[in-house]
This record gives sequence, structure tokens and C-alpha cells, in this order.
Amino acid sequence: MGMTEIQLVRRPSGVPTADLFAFVDIEPPSVQPGTALVENLLLSVDPYMRECMDDDWELNAGLEGRAIARVIESGTPDLAPGDIVFHRKSWRTHALVTPAESRKIEEIPGVPLSAHLGILGGTGLSAYVGLTRIATLQPGETIFITAAAGGVGTAAGRIAKLLGAGRVIGSTGTTEKAKYLTEEASFDAAFSYRSGSIGELLAEAAPDGIDVCFDNVGGEHLAAAIDVLRPRGRIAWCGAVSSYNHQAPVAPSNLFEIVGKELRLEGFLVREHLDARPELYDFLTPYLRSGEVISDETIVPGFDSMVETFLAMLRGENVGKMLVEL
Repeated sequence: MGMTEIQLVRRPSGVPTADLFAFVDIEPPSVQPGTALVENLLLSVDPYMRECMDDDWELNAGLEGRAIARVIESGTPDLAPGDIVFHRKSWRTHALVTPAESRKIEEIPGVPLSAHLGILGGTGLSAYVGLTRIATLQPGETIFITAAAGGVGTAAGRIAKLLGAGRVIGSTGTTEKAKYLTEEASFDAAFSYRSGSIGELLAEAAPDGIDVCFDNVGGEHLAAAIDVLRPRGRIAWCGAVSSYNHQAPVAPSNLFEIVGKELRLEGFLVREHLDARPELYDFLTPYLRSGEVISDETIVPGFDSMVETFLAMLRGENVGKMLVEL
């Protein structure tokens, strides 16, 4: 049995390119007591990985990422052949894991495995934590979600509706995606930020203002949200994709409005809220099983497509969670 992993061979300068990565064939690791060999089934590509390329990922070594896998050989009673597990040794066809490095996935009838990397995974958990713990979204409130057609954005829109949001508004990069958000993903309004001034587009979509902003972009999107937020509104800041490729960050010129309106802006890291995962499962599973909610996703087949799929995600070519299926 052969094993292939993808390694980062050079650091990016600006927008990443495929030549920064190399596919390397290696011998699969031998199973030792307390470990299990898994065959990866689904691999996740995520916006945070762009920042990992700058310094977190070692060069010429295996890369970190979320994965769903099947155990094929085991040296531990905690993991049996055939078990489905979540782990963080992505960017490779196989991996050696310990019980501490993995988590068994209990398959849910009617729910695809991919959902455990999407709306039931870190993607959905980011949305849920941002809405419930950080922004404390209340029934009837109006929320604006940036990068709304991505994995976290679509999950945030669906979860916001389930939490009773009165109006859900999203920004995205194309009119086609905006149409998807309103016709398929439970949003009440959506617009392409490339079709005009973000501030004017948001003001038109929310003439009475907003109560909450779930921000994945920063820059002009954050400034627009501050302009239309009602007094004592809240901003849950999840990411800033507008500056991931070393573009100079655009600081909102209206930051002082946070004082004048008594707004609350709070950033968060989902890894500090993993205790919320059982709550997320209990909340979403009935809706997923009934089909009332789906995990929005774009799945690309083939391990050899991993690098191009990652780059396509950074270009915004996905709707929902971007995954590679082996």
C-alpha cells in the first residue's frame, strides 16, 4: 500500500500558487501499540490555511487540516477497523493517529459524512459559537453576514434562522451566489459586493439597520456594518479574508462609532469553544435528519485535486464548505 502526502516547499508572497506545493510518495507508517492507520475519505480546505502557509506549517513536511477517515489497521482497543474518525492530519491519503488525536464519528442516518466537516464540524461550530456565545443573537433581530456563501457564512445564515432571526442579510462575491443565498440557503436578502458601494448596498438591504454583524471579511465590510448597526449592536468577528494575501489591512474610518453607538465588537477562536460541540449536535441533528437543513458544500473528487481545490476556495469559487473526496 502506498501513501502520498502534500508538502509546502516554499512560503508564499501574496496570492499562493500551485508550485508552492509538492506531492510526495512515502512509505505508510507502521502501526504501533496505541495507534491506528486510517485511510482518509474527505479532506477540508479552509481560509485559515492561507495564514498557516506564512509560518505555522513547516516546509517539506506533512500539513495540518481537518479530515474524515476510516480505520484500516489498529493497535489500540479504542479504534477498531471500520471505525469512522475525525482527525487533523489532512493533505495526505493515509495517516497514523492515536485515540487522543482523533474522535470517533457516529454516523447519523440520513446525514452525509461530509456534514461532519461542514455544518456539524468546525465550520458550523464557528457559526454557532459566534451567533450564540459572542453575538448573543435574539429572536426577531436583523443580522448581516459577510462572506455569506462560504462554509461558515452559509452555516451562520441557516443557524441564525433556526435561532429565530427576523431578517438575515448576506454579502458575497457574485450575483449567482447572492441568488443561491436567497433561494437555497434561507437568507432574506443578499448582494454581490462587487455590484456597487458595500455601504450603500447594505443600507438598501437593511433600511432599518441591523442588530448583529457576523464578520468574516473585515475592511470595508466591517465599516459598512458599523454604519448601519443600531445602538448597542454586536459584532462577532470570525475572520478577515480581505487581508489574508498580505494586502494592507483596511481599518474602518468609522471605528469611533463603536463608542458613539455603544457597540460591542468581539473576536473569537473556535478552538476555545470546543465544549459547545455537543450542544451544536443536539441543536442541529433533528433539522439535518428531517432535511429541513442541509450542509451547504462543494465537493471535488480526487486527492490529486487537493492543491487546486484549496486555491479555488481562496478565490471564492465554492458555495458552502469546500471538500476533497478521496
